[in-house]
Amino acid sequence: MKFIFDNFRWLLASFLLFFLSSFGQTTFISVFAGEIQEDFNLSNGTWGFFYMVGTLSSAVVMLWLGGLTDIFRARFLGSIFLFLLAASCIAMSLVKSIYLIPFIIFALRLTGQGMTGHVASVSIGRWFVATRGKAISISHLGHSLGEAVLPIAFVALIALVGWRLSWFSSAIVLLVSIPFFVFLLNKERSPKNTVEESESFGLDGKHWTRKETIKHPLFWFLLPTLLGPAAFSTAFFFFHVHYAETKGWSHLQIVSLFPVFTISAVLSMVFSGIVIDRFNSIKLMSFYMIPAIFGFLILSISNSLLFASIGMSLIGITSGVGGTLSSSFWAEIYGTKNLGSIKALATSIMVLGSALGPGITGYIIDLGYNFTVQMPWISLYYVIATILAFVGLKKSINR
Repeated sequence: MKFIFDNFRWLLASFLLFFLSSFGQTTFISVFAGEIQEDFNLSNGTWGFFYMVGTLSSAVVMLWLGGLTDIFRARFLGSIFLFLLAASCIAMSLVKSIYLIPFIIFALRLTGQGMTGHVASVSIGRWFVATRGKAISISHLGHSLGEAVLPIAFVALIALVGWRLSWFSSAIVLLVSIPFFVFLLNKERSPKNTVEESESFGLDGKHWTRKETIKHPLFWFLLPTLLGPAAFSTAFFFFHVHYAETKGWSHLQIVSLFPVFTISAVLSMVFSGIVIDRFNSIKLMSFYMIPAIFGFLILSISNSLLFASIGMSLIGITSGVGGTLSSSFWAEIYGTKNLGSIKALATSIMVLGSALGPGITGYIIDLGYNFTVQMPWISLYYVIATILAFVGLKKSINR
């Protein structure tokens, strides 16, 4: 409790950013999938293609924008991107042309999942060193809360006021939150000063640049672990309406399982934060995808909501540990001086994965192979990615 009290401003500011980034996350956008597809007469494949194009574009732009966290304070960047995220929500509430949908998705993904989450992740990774795992696990609870609360709340809100006014309501929440966020960081720690005062070096006792990171073999061994969870967890939430239909469940029934995913993610996030502070994040990176291997297999064969909740909880464990690792691992391996640009590279790849997942799976669904048929192959991908991560880390750390 003393840790939380002493660092309340910074923990709450990053918590808030993670929570508000939910308005640009797949778990939130997918809640509107049925209504958007119906209004614009979109098939699963076309909707997935639009989502892929918008998200891919945001991943490319992230490579440039992400480095801004090495230059500007979180207070400034966070406020700017919260405002732009609100503007994106308003644009979605007003959209009339089918051709504008990919552009709006691009804006939602870039400002929400992309930059708002990126600012929070890089800041918390810089502000804390010895207690980085604990700080990350606490702040990431904002993301988990958003995943648990917002989909259920907005399914109900859509039923009351429709999907367009629901998007407009999202913008109001974001705009009202900006002054509070600015107030929390009135005493913000400067990124540059923090790096100088509490440098955390990476492999070989140095701060790596993004160019050196890309040339390092470990990065390529880890690439499937960056792409996979982002791609297929996103695909599941993106097509959760389709998945529910294949099982004969209602939209509300499948959404009611989201808190199960969130609870398991939160518990694993807190536990992994403690493990990282006591040991390191390297061993966790090798094995954190294993629960999702079994999670997708269970979701594929489940015929009851109870059985499906077990599968979702296993995927939640991988998601929770991955959330903690996403902020701590890169600082530990490559140092903190250029953390913004390196983390932007990793985030861009994960955003790329979140674009490819819905696009590929949606195309396969349109070919006549529903998502449950695809899930065993997803599990096989996770097995291969786990093996590659283990080999790459073993060769790099023990060289």
